Amino acid sequence: MNSAIVIQFSDELASLAAKLRHSTVKVYSNSPGVGSGVIWQSDGLIVTNAHVAITNKAKVELADGRVFEAVRTHFDPQQDLAALKISTSDLQVATIGDSDALRVGELVVAVGNPFADSGAVTAGTIQARHQQAVMADIRLYPGNSGGPLADCLGRVVGINTMVVNGLAVAIPSLAVNRFLLAARRPKFGVTLQPVLIGQRQFGLLILSVLQESIAAIAGVQVGDVLIGVGGNLLTQTSDLAHYLQQSQNQTSLPLQLWRSGQQYLVYVDLQAGKTAVEVT
Repeated sequence: MNSAIVIQFSDELASLAAKLRHSTVKVYSNSPGVGSGVIWQSDGLIVTNAHVAITNKAKVELADGRVFEAVRTHFDPQQDLAALKISTSDLQVATIGDSDALRVGELVVAVGNPFADSGAVTAGTIQARHQQAVMADIRLYPGNSGGPLADCLGRVVGINTMVVNGLAVAIPSLAVNRFLLAARRPKFGVTLQPVLIGQRQFGLLILSVLQESIAAIAGVQVGDVLIGVGGNLLTQTSDLAHYLQQSQNQTSLPLQLWRSGQQYLVYVDLQAGKTAVEVT
């Protein structure tokens, strides 16, 4: 290979690595050692692994050495994803790529903090790509978890999470975006317990109501018994989620409640960015 081409390739790889380092952070949680994270949004949202951000609070160190207290806002141990939020706006945000566009054999780069070494870079090629995982022949070490896997243009296409059979495994960027979208969905916000009213009518006793949730805004109270949704009486616990899902395109939905021996009707607002309502 022509030496000039090799030098140019080396220079471009070094520039790409420097760019990625500025959007990669160190994450100090309650676990031994240090993990990595990616600045995903300019409002201070950082994506990392769930096994890195194991507590509700963490410390985040930026590439320029500044340290911030972070709050964990989203957490999904099944996907091994978590989101942290820091209070600053002058951040170098990662460019997010399309993980579905990756091809086997394509060059990728991983950046992280193995053994607390800031911004270490390794390169390799894509070996396999699935909706739930991207696999590359890149060597990862403790501290790389939560860091970016990027294509040859510096676009983040995954979050490094583990090593399987010698291959680096990353969570695809599109899966990360779905995780963040799901976390922003409005919550119905109640804890429920099945009960019978008069030993005949099935209902769901409200044990707790989450502040600022859809249910709280509608006026649902602890001790209410939910007996119907949208004119449909409940017959089993799963009916609530089913009727909410069916009604997600409506702007509001009537709930039938049993309170203090009387039946009440309250309306929940379902108009929230065209996203589905989740029952919690």
